[in-house]
Amino acid sequence: MIRKAVIPVAGFGTRMLPASKSIPKEMLPVVDRPAIAYVVDEAVRAGITEIILVSHASKSAVENYFDGHPELEAQLEAKGKTELLAQVRHPLPDGVQVVSVRQGPPLGLGHAVHAAHQLVGDEPFVVILPDVLVDALDDTDDLTAMVRRFEESGAAQIMVEAVPDDRVDQYGIAELDGPSPAPGASAPMRAVVEKPKPADAPSNLSVVGRYVLPAGIMGLLADTAPGAGGEIQLTDAIADLIARQPVEAYAMRGRTFDCGSKAGYLQAILHYAAKHPDLAEVLAGAGLVGAGPVGAGPARERSQSDRQDPRAPSKYASSDASGIPPAGDAGLSRAGPAPTKPAPAGDRSRD
Repeated sequence: MIRKAVIPVAGFGTRMLPASKSIPKEMLPVVDRPAIAYVVDEAVRAGITEIILVSHASKSAVENYFDGHPELEAQLEAKGKTELLAQVRHPLPDGVQVVSVRQGPPLGLGHAVHAAHQLVGDEPFVVILPDVLVDALDDTDDLTAMVRRFEESGAAQIMVEAVPDDRVDQYGIAELDGPSPAPGASAPMRAVVEKPKPADAPSNLSVVGRYVLPAGIMGLLADTAPGAGGEIQLTDAIADLIARQPVEAYAMRGRTFDCGSKAGYLQAILHYAAKHPDLAEVLAGAGLVGAGPVGAGPARERSQSDRQDPRAPSKYASSDASGIPPAGDAGLSRAGPAPTKPAPAGDRSRD
């Protein structure tokens, strides 16, 4: 049974500057909770009981969110605000804990994952990129389905999402050993091809920020040399893993939101606000709820080198439950993912 999830949160969030100068991007609110809370809740629903944050000295606010706050709790209790008190006092279910480890130098997504190797030990684990929020279509999250598939088959699971054929050169694309899986199903992988030309792409399935991996990948990461961008790439270790044991591409069913970009962050706020019992009517009254649920478009990993470049391009989403595209971009379409600029080669882990 998979009990542990590794969540890299050490990035500086350059795409969300200037807000992320003093507030960790993972703590930016999506309606009434920080983005990290949605990701941790997703992990808990998948059966995870130990959340391992791979963090940085400037990210103590992320850890503090899951800790107690006696002064605030006493004030809420004195004022009889019992509902708020319960939310503040119990950010995690009983039996679930959050621990952290420092990454050190930003040497890539693979390096960040390997920083948790002592806490992971010899157990299989989940990797979740916190910039990507994934909302389920029904009662079963994609991550939950991936964990179940791993436990049934023993094959590592890599979440993938279809992108338009003319944009495959912007993503890591899964090469499959057979036909593409139906949504909610998995298929054997041969490789991950980084940013192939459309004519050479083995599929149109791009890698999303959810992985279910065996403990053995930690040993592969320890031996992985720096790759694209001079960083230790998780995809390079996955390529080594494919040569040793089964790895499958899981075709996601839900919707993704790239909260590491301003446009994707706005999309997430509107989407989750439209589902909030106290805010849906407000949005409807303001004319902000229209076309109904539409796929939010692919959300991708970014290189850690983006930390040093505040001009790094955003990954835009298309319309979601709000029924509107991000403001100020006439090129966005309600029919599918919006045009994006190519990300740096490699894992494109979150900045």
